Amino acid sequence: MTTTTGKINFQYQGVTYQTWYKLFGNLQSAKAGVRPLIALHGGPGVSHSYMTPHADLFASHGIPVILYDQIGGGESSHYRDAPKEFWTVELFMDELENLLNHFGISGDYDLVGHSWGGMLAANFAAARQPVGLKHLVVADTPASMALWEQSTASLVEQLPQDVQDVIKKHETAGTTDTPEYQEAMLVFYKKHVCRLETWPDALNASFAAMEADPTVYHTMQGPSEFTITGTLKTWNIIDILPNIKVSTLIINSVYDEAQDICMLPFFNNIPKVKWVQFANSSHVPLFEEPERYKKVVGDFLMTA
Repeated sequence: MTTTTGKINFQYQGVTYQTWYKLFGNLQSAKAGVRPLIALHGGPGVSHSYMTPHADLFASHGIPVILYDQIGGGESSHYRDAPKEFWTVELFMDELENLLNHFGISGDYDLVGHSWGGMLAANFAAARQPVGLKHLVVADTPASMALWEQSTASLVEQLPQDVQDVIKKHETAGTTDTPEYQEAMLVFYKKHVCRLETWPDALNASFAAMEADPTVYHTMQGPSEFTITGTLKTWNIIDILPNIKVSTLIINSVYDEAQDICMLPFFNNIPKVKWVQFANSSHVPLFEEPERYKKVVGDFLMTA
C-alpha cells in the first residue's frame, strides 16, 4: 500500500500554520464509486496515531484514507501561547476545509470522526452542509457537552468510593496535576476509554502527544475526560442536527464514556441514520473489537 506524508499550509487570521497529513492509497486510482475517507481524531489535542486502523479500509474495501494532526497537536503547528479564544470549533472546521481543498476532494468524500473528532465532523456537516460529503461516521461522540458530562458523571459514580473521593478532593482543591489524581483518572480510563489489558502502541502514542503539549485539551476540554472546564463546556449542536442530510452511521459501546444519552439526539434528529453498538468495548472499539468495527464502517461507506 502506498503511503504519502506531508504538510499543508493553513492560513488563519493572517498567520500561516501547517497541517501534517498521511495518505494511505492513491486518490487518483481509486475504484469507481469509492471516495476518500478523512479521519478526524479526538482529544482535542491528541495525535492521529490511534486512528491508523482506519487505513486497513484501503486493503479491505479499496478506500483511500487520509489521517491528519489537527493544529496544536502531533506533527502539525503548535501554538502554546495562544489565547483561549483562538481554539474554536470554527478554527478546526476551517482547517478541515483547507485540507479538502488541498487534495481537490471537496466534491466527493466521506468523514469519520471519533470522540471530539465526531463532534467536529457532525458540527461541520450540520453547520456548513458541505455538498461533497456523502457519508458521515460519528463514533463514541456526544451531541452536546452537557450530555457528555451527564454520561461521564454517571460512570464516575460507579467507581470505587475511594477513587471517587480522590477525584473530588483534587478537583475541589484544583490539584488535578498530582500523581494521586492521575492514578484515579487511570482507573476510569481503564474501564471506559480502553478495556484492553495492554493498550496498543498507537493509542499510547496519541496520549503521549497530548501530554507533550496539553494546550488544546486543557483549553477546550479541561483536566480530564469527566471534568469539563474548557471552552467546549457549552457546545451543543442538537438544534442543527436535522441539517445533516447525508447517510450517517453512529457508533458507541456498552462501556463507553459516550453512553446512549450522548447518542440519542443523533439518532432522533438526523433523517438518514443507522446506530451500531459494540457489546464488548468502551471508547475505542476500533481496538477493542477491530474486525467488527472495520467491517461495520467499511460496509457502510460502500453503500449508495
